[in-house]
Amino acid sequence: MKIISTIDELRDQLRGQLRTAFVPTMGNLHEGHLSLMRLARRHGDPVVASIFVNRLQFGPNEDFDKYPRTFEADVAKLEKEGVYVLFAPTERDLYPEPQEYRVQPPDDLGNILEGEFRPGFFNGVCTVVTKLFSCVQPRVAVFGKKDYQQLMIVRNMARQFALPTEIIGAETFRAEDGLALSSRNGYLSTAERTEAPFLYQTLQYVAEQTRAGHADLAALERDAMERLAARGWQPDYVSIRKRMNLQAPGREEYEAGAPLVVLTAAKLGATRLIDNLEI
Repeated sequence: MKIISTIDELRDQLRGQLRTAFVPTMGNLHEGHLSLMRLARRHGDPVVASIFVNRLQFGPNEDFDKYPRTFEADVAKLEKEGVYVLFAPTERDLYPEPQEYRVQPPDDLGNILEGEFRPGFFNGVCTVVTKLFSCVQPRVAVFGKKDYQQLMIVRNMARQFALPTEIIGAETFRAEDGLALSSRNGYLSTAERTEAPFLYQTLQYVAEQTRAGHADLAALERDAMERLAARGWQPDYVSIRKRMNLQAPGREEYEAGAPLVVLTAAKLGATRLIDNLEI
């Protein structure tokens, strides 16, 4: 595996490659990330991964400085997966001058759910993804469904800009107890890690109630929030949305069987976890 930090060297290395499959990450890799590498290999060759902790998508009170960085361990894992190139730029490599041009998603998708609680987050995501795509020029790129809203925004962005990159969504990789794998799981204490699967159990409860015909979705969302709060969680949202655009379904849409997804974000102690479940 070649480890490359500069854009010019990356482009030289990938010149002439027409089937590149790309997996962008922020490092601290776990089995969920590695499953993305395997999926990428099924859709293209060579496989290129990136590790870059993107300052633009962190708010002023978020965990940019303490975000776990495990580069040597990450390299070993990627080598075992047969990744061809690891693009690991420094901030100076990727942003040699202040990144004044930004990519802004539409308000009706970028400012809801995660966008409401993390202002500017998707602006930072879209900007860095666009820049990484420009550097790698992949035919396909793989993103996990755990970040459901992010996947939708990136997919829509690629379509509207007519980017020559197909966006592939990978199913959420879960531990045996149901907890979605996340780099931030490492922040959990032993007791919190034992409690953490309740977030996914809450999503399952909402999905079961919805499938059973519980028509008052707002009341169901409040019930789920109260269930979390009663066990010491600090929920930001539990929200049932249409899969097609993440807008709230109307009564007629719900009764007509519109495909839905329930999404949640909640703090357990100091750790904020997100998850979702298609219904």
